[in-house]
Amino acid sequence: MKIACVGLGDIAEKAYLPVLGTRADTKLLLCTRNPATLDRLGARYHVPPERRHTSLDGVLAARPDAVLVHAATEAHPELVTRLVEAGVPTYVDKPLAYELKESRRVADLAEERAVPLMVGFNRRHAPGYVQCLEHPRDLIVLQKNRHGLPERARTFVLDDFIHVVDTLRFLVPGTPDEVRVHARASEDGLLSHVVLQLAGPGFTALGVMNRVSGSTEEVLEVSGQDTKRVVRDLAEITDHRGQPTVRRRGDWTPVARQRGIEQCVEAFLDAVASGAPLSARDALETHELCERVVLAAEEAGARA
Repeated sequence: MKIACVGLGDIAEKAYLPVLGTRADTKLLLCTRNPATLDRLGARYHVPPERRHTSLDGVLAARPDAVLVHAATEAHPELVTRLVEAGVPTYVDKPLAYELKESRRVADLAEERAVPLMVGFNRRHAPGYVQCLEHPRDLIVLQKNRHGLPERARTFVLDDFIHVVDTLRFLVPGTPDEVRVHARASEDGLLSHVVLQLAGPGFTALGVMNRVSGSTEEVLEVSGQDTKRVVRDLAEITDHRGQPTVRRRGDWTPVARQRGIEQCVEAFLDAVASGAPLSARDALETHELCERVVLAAEEAGARA
Protein backbone atom coordinates (compact mmCIF):
# COMPACT_ATOMS: atom_id res chain seq x y z
CA MET A 1 0.00 0.00 0.00
CA LYS A 2 1.08 3.56 -0.67
CA ILE A 3 0.71 5.42 2.63
CA ALA A 4 1.27 9.17 2.89
CA CYS A 5 2.22 11.04 6.05
CA VAL A 6 1.09 14.67 5.77
CA GLY A 7 2.75 16.92 8.32
CA LEU A 8 6.17 15.99 9.65
CA GLY A 9 6.25 17.73 12.99
CA ASP A 10 7.26 16.43 16.38
CA ILE A 11 4.47 13.86 16.81
CA ALA A 12 5.01 12.42 13.33
CA GLU A 13 8.76 12.20 13.74
CA LYS A 14 8.77 10.73 17.25
CA ALA A 15 5.73 8.47 17.17
CA TYR A 16 4.39 7.65 13.71
CA LEU A 17 7.31 7.52 11.30
CA PRO A 18 9.16 4.91 13.38
CA VAL A 19 6.07 2.71 12.94
CA LEU A 20 5.30 3.49 9.31
CA GLY A 21 8.93 3.45 8.23
CA THR A 22 9.49 -0.13 9.36
CA ARG A 23 6.46 -1.75 7.71
CA ALA A 24 7.47 -4.01 4.84
CA ASP A 25 3.99 -3.83 3.29
CA THR A 26 3.90 -0.04 2.84
CA LYS A 27 5.44 2.37 0.36
CA LEU A 28 5.86 5.59 2.32
CA LEU A 29 5.13 9.07 0.94
CA LEU A 30 6.10 12.18 2.91
CA CYS A 31 4.59 15.65 2.78
CA THR A 32 5.61 18.90 4.48
CA ARG A 33 6.10 22.50 3.38
CA ASN A 34 9.56 22.49 4.98
CA PRO A 35 12.08 21.25 2.35
CA ALA A 36 14.86 20.71 4.91
CA THR A 37 12.66 18.51 7.08
CA LEU A 38 11.40 16.67 4.02
CA ASP A 39 14.93 15.85 2.85
CA ARG A 40 16.16 14.91 6.33
CA LEU A 41 13.33 12.50 7.07
CA GLY A 42 13.20 11.26 3.50
CA ALA A 43 16.84 10.25 3.78
CA ARG A 44 16.34 8.66 7.20
CA TYR A 45 13.47 6.47 6.02
CA HIS A 46 14.85 5.84 2.51
CA VAL A 47 11.97 7.63 0.79
CA PRO A 48 13.10 8.53 -2.75
CA PRO A 49 12.70 12.14 -3.99
CA GLU A 50 9.73 11.26 -6.22
CA ARG A 51 7.79 10.27 -3.10
CA ARG A 52 8.57 13.48 -1.21
CA HIS A 53 5.99 16.24 -1.56
CA THR A 54 5.61 19.84 -0.40
CA SER A 55 1.86 20.09 -1.03
CA LEU A 56 -1.26 17.97 -0.73
CA ASP A 57 -1.71 18.32 -4.49
CA GLY A 58 1.46 16.29 -4.98
CA VAL A 59 0.27 13.64 -2.56
CA LEU A 60 -3.11 13.30 -4.27
CA ALA A 61 -1.45 13.10 -7.68
CA ALA A 62 0.52 10.09 -6.38
CA ARG A 63 -2.81 8.31 -5.67
CA PRO A 64 -2.12 7.06 -2.13
CA ASP A 65 -4.12 4.19 -0.67
CA ALA A 66 -4.41 6.04 2.65
CA VAL A 67 -3.15 9.21 4.35
CA LEU A 68 -2.22 9.98 7.93
CA VAL A 69 -2.60 13.68 8.83
CA HIS A 70 -0.22 15.05 11.47
CA ALA A 71 -0.38 18.72 10.54
CA ALA A 72 -1.30 21.51 12.96
CA THR A 73 -4.88 21.36 14.23
CA GLU A 74 -5.81 24.55 12.37
CA ALA A 75 -5.10 22.76 9.09
CA HIS A 76 -7.10 19.62 9.87
CA PRO A 77 -10.51 20.65 8.47
CA GLU A 78 -9.17 21.74 5.07
CA LEU A 79 -6.78 18.80 4.68
CA VAL A 80 -9.29 16.16 5.75
CA THR A 81 -12.03 17.70 3.62
CA ARG A 82 -9.85 17.51 0.51
CA LEU A 83 -8.82 13.95 1.26
CA VAL A 84 -12.39 12.81 1.89
CA GLU A 85 -13.60 14.54 -1.28
CA ALA A 86 -10.86 12.66 -3.14
CA GLY A 87 -12.08 9.39 -1.62
CA VAL A 88 -8.85 8.70 0.30
CA PRO A 89 -9.10 6.76 3.60
CA THR A 90 -7.82 9.17 6.24
CA TYR A 91 -6.37 8.99 9.74
CA VAL A 92 -6.10 12.30 11.57
CA ASP A 93 -4.59 13.26 14.89
CA LYS A 94 -7.08 14.46 17.45
CA PRO A 95 -8.94 16.76 17.31
CA LEU A 96 -10.75 16.88 14.00
CA ALA A 97 -11.01 20.65 14.47
CA TYR A 98 -11.03 23.27 17.20
CA GLU A 99 -14.65 24.21 16.41
CA LEU A 100 -17.37 21.61 16.91
CA LYS A 101 -19.30 22.69 13.82
CA GLU A 102 -16.20 21.96 11.69
CA SER A 103 -15.71 18.57 13.34
CA ARG A 104 -19.33 17.70 12.62
CA ARG A 105 -19.06 18.89 9.02
CA VAL A 106 -15.98 16.75 8.33
CA ALA A 107 -17.41 13.65 10.04
CA ASP A 108 -20.71 14.04 8.18
CA LEU A 109 -18.91 14.46 4.86
CA ALA A 110 -16.95 11.25 5.39
CA GLU A 111 -20.15 9.35 6.15
CA GLU A 112 -21.94 10.84 3.14
CA ARG A 113 -19.07 9.86 0.84
CA ALA A 114 -18.54 6.48 2.57
CA VAL A 115 -14.84 7.31 3.03
CA PRO A 116 -13.05 5.70 6.01
CA LEU A 117 -12.09 8.34 8.60
CA MET A 118 -10.36 7.55 11.89
CA VAL A 119 -9.40 9.96 14.67
CA GLY A 120 -6.20 8.97 16.48
CA PHE A 121 -7.16 8.34 20.09
CA ASN A 122 -4.17 6.13 20.85
CA ARG A 123 -5.06 5.47 24.48
CA ARG A 124 -7.90 3.23 23.31
CA HIS A 125 -5.13 0.94 22.06
CA ALA A 126 -2.55 1.36 24.85
CA PRO A 127 -2.10 -2.09 26.48
CA GLY A 128 -2.23 -0.77 30.05
CA TYR A 129 -5.59 0.91 29.42
CA VAL A 130 -7.08 -1.85 27.26
CA GLN A 131 -6.36 -4.35 30.03
CA CYS A 132 -8.44 -2.21 32.41
CA LEU A 133 -11.57 -3.22 30.47
CA GLU A 134 -11.24 -6.57 32.24
CA HIS A 135 -11.15 -4.95 35.69
CA PRO A 136 -14.18 -3.91 37.79
CA ARG A 137 -14.76 -0.21 37.10
CA ASP A 138 -17.18 1.15 39.68
CA LEU A 139 -14.90 4.17 40.09
CA ILE A 140 -12.54 5.50 37.43
CA VAL A 141 -10.13 8.37 38.13
CA LEU A 142 -7.78 9.65 35.42
CA GLN A 143 -5.33 12.48 36.07
CA LYS A 144 -3.22 13.95 33.27
CA ASN A 145 -1.25 16.85 34.70
CA ARG A 146 1.29 19.31 33.36
CA HIS A 147 3.79 21.75 34.81
CA GLY A 148 3.47 25.48 34.14
CA LEU A 149 1.15 25.30 31.11
CA PRO A 150 -2.06 27.28 31.72
CA GLU A 151 -3.85 27.82 28.42
CA ARG A 152 -6.94 29.25 26.76
CA ALA A 153 -9.90 26.96 27.32
CA ARG A 154 -10.42 25.76 23.75
CA THR A 155 -6.81 24.82 23.08
CA PHE A 156 -6.43 23.43 26.63
CA VAL A 157 -9.35 21.08 26.10
CA LEU A 158 -9.09 20.18 22.40
CA ASP A 159 -5.32 19.76 22.28
CA ASP A 160 -4.81 17.93 25.57
CA PHE A 161 -7.78 17.27 27.87
CA ILE A 162 -9.55 15.56 24.96
CA HIS A 163 -7.39 12.50 25.72
CA VAL A 164 -8.86 12.36 29.23
CA VAL A 165 -12.41 12.82 27.93
CA ASP A 166 -12.09 10.09 25.33
CA THR A 167 -10.36 7.66 27.67
CA LEU A 168 -13.14 8.02 30.24
CA ARG A 169 -15.72 7.38 27.52
CA PHE A 170 -13.74 4.30 26.49
CA LEU A 171 -13.52 2.90 30.01
CA VAL A 172 -16.93 3.64 31.56
CA PRO A 173 -18.96 0.42 31.81
CA GLY A 174 -22.21 2.04 30.69
CA THR A 175 -23.83 5.15 29.29
CA PRO A 176 -23.42 8.22 31.55
CA ASP A 177 -26.63 9.97 32.51
CA GLU A 178 -24.92 12.75 34.47
CA VAL A 179 -22.17 15.11 33.32
CA ARG A 180 -20.58 17.75 35.53
CA VAL A 181 -17.69 20.11 34.84
CA HIS A 182 -15.67 22.24 37.23
CA ALA A 183 -12.97 24.57 35.97
CA ARG A 184 -10.71 27.27 37.31
CA ALA A 185 -9.43 30.11 35.15
CA SER A 186 -7.51 33.27 35.90
CA GLU A 187 -8.61 36.83 35.19
CA ASP A 188 -6.66 36.84 31.94
CA GLY A 189 -8.70 33.87 30.73
CA LEU A 190 -6.06 31.17 31.11
CA LEU A 191 -7.41 27.84 32.31
CA SER A 192 -5.37 26.20 35.05
CA HIS A 193 -7.38 23.09 35.88
CA VAL A 194 -10.54 21.27 34.92
CA VAL A 195 -12.48 18.33 36.39
CA LEU A 196 -15.01 16.28 34.43
CA GLN A 197 -17.41 13.89 36.16
CA LEU A 198 -19.39 11.24 34.32
CA ALA A 199 -21.83 9.11 36.28
CA GLY A 200 -24.24 6.35 35.36
CA PRO A 201 -25.81 3.21 36.81
CA GLY A 202 -23.24 1.77 39.21
CA PHE A 203 -20.25 3.87 38.15
CA THR A 204 -18.58 7.24 38.52
CA ALA A 205 -15.69 8.50 36.40
CA LEU A 206 -13.53 11.54 37.14
CA GLY A 207 -11.15 13.15 34.68
CA VAL A 208 -8.70 15.72 36.06
CA MET A 209 -6.15 17.95 34.39
CA ASN A 210 -4.04 20.47 36.27
CA ARG A 211 -1.81 22.50 33.98
CA VAL A 212 -0.09 24.27 36.90
CA SER A 213 0.83 21.05 38.66
CA GLY A 214 4.24 20.39 40.07
CA SER A 215 4.93 17.64 37.57
CA THR A 216 3.99 16.07 34.26
CA GLU A 217 2.19 12.79 34.93
CA GLU A 218 -0.65 10.57 33.85
CA VAL A 219 -2.24 8.26 36.41
CA LEU A 220 -5.29 6.06 35.89
CA GLU A 221 -7.06 4.29 38.75
CA VAL A 222 -9.92 1.85 38.25
CA SER A 223 -11.50 0.17 41.24
CA GLY A 224 -14.44 -2.00 42.22
CA GLN A 225 -15.30 -5.21 44.05
CA ASP A 226 -12.59 -4.50 46.63
CA THR A 227 -9.82 -4.34 44.01
CA LYS A 228 -7.90 -1.50 42.42
CA ARG A 229 -5.62 -1.16 39.41
CA VAL A 230 -3.30 1.82 38.92
CA VAL A 231 -1.63 2.57 35.58
CA ARG A 232 1.10 5.18 35.79
CA ASP A 233 2.31 6.97 32.66
CA LEU A 234 0.90 4.11 30.56
CA ALA A 235 3.93 2.01 31.55
CA GLU A 236 3.57 0.68 35.09
CA ILE A 237 0.56 -1.32 36.31
CA THR A 238 -0.06 -1.97 40.01
CA ASP A 239 -2.86 -4.30 41.10
CA HIS A 240 -4.12 -3.98 44.67
CA ARG A 241 -5.81 -6.99 46.23
CA GLY A 242 -4.54 -6.71 49.76
CA GLN A 243 -0.90 -6.67 48.66
CA PRO A 244 0.20 -4.66 45.61
CA THR A 245 1.59 -6.43 42.55
CA VAL A 246 3.62 -4.34 40.10
CA ARG A 247 4.17 -4.92 36.39
CA ARG A 248 6.44 -2.62 34.41
CA ARG A 249 6.97 -2.05 30.71
CA GLY A 250 9.61 -4.37 29.31
CA ASP A 251 12.99 -2.79 28.68
CA TRP A 252 12.69 -3.45 24.94
CA THR A 253 9.06 -2.42 24.51
CA PRO A 254 8.93 0.53 22.09
CA VAL A 255 7.28 3.69 23.42
CA ALA A 256 4.95 3.77 20.41
CA ARG A 257 3.63 0.31 21.37
CA GLN A 258 3.35 1.21 25.06
CA ARG A 259 1.29 4.29 24.21
CA GLY A 260 -0.94 2.49 21.70
CA ILE A 261 0.26 4.39 18.65
CA GLU A 262 1.63 1.33 16.88
CA GLN A 263 -1.64 -0.55 17.45
CA CYS A 264 -3.67 2.49 16.37
CA VAL A 265 -1.81 2.64 13.04
CA GLU A 266 -2.16 -1.10 12.57
CA ALA A 267 -5.91 -0.94 13.20
CA PHE A 268 -6.27 1.83 10.61
CA LEU A 269 -4.14 0.19 7.93
CA ASP A 270 -5.69 -3.24 8.50
CA ALA A 271 -9.15 -1.73 8.05
CA VAL A 272 -8.08 0.02 4.86
CA ALA A 273 -6.49 -3.15 3.47
CA SER A 274 -9.54 -5.28 4.24
CA GLY A 275 -12.11 -2.70 3.18
CA ALA A 276 -13.63 -2.62 6.67
CA PRO A 277 -15.65 0.50 7.49
CA LEU A 278 -14.15 3.22 9.65
CA SER A 279 -16.32 5.99 11.09
CA ALA A 280 -15.52 9.12 13.06
CA ARG A 281 -19.00 9.11 14.60
CA ASP A 282 -17.90 7.88 18.04
CA ALA A 283 -14.93 10.27 18.02
CA LEU A 284 -17.41 13.06 17.28
CA GLU A 285 -19.21 12.25 20.53
CA THR A 286 -15.93 12.91 22.35
CA HIS A 287 -15.66 16.27 20.55
CA GLU A 288 -19.24 17.11 21.58
CA LEU A 289 -18.46 16.36 25.22
CA CYS A 290 -15.29 18.45 24.94
CA GLU A 291 -17.41 21.37 23.74
CA ARG A 292 -19.42 21.16 26.96
CA VAL A 293 -16.17 21.32 28.90
CA VAL A 294 -14.95 24.31 26.87
CA LEU A 295 -18.15 26.26 27.46
CA ALA A 296 -18.04 25.56 31.20
CA ALA A 297 -14.38 26.59 31.33
CA GLU A 298 -15.05 29.80 29.43
CA GLU A 299 -17.85 30.61 31.87
CA ALA A 300 -15.41 30.07 34.73
CA GLY A 301 -13.00 32.49 33.07
CA ALA A 302 -15.72 35.09 32.65
CA ARG A 303 -16.46 34.89 36.39
CA ALA A 304 -12.81 35.17 37.41
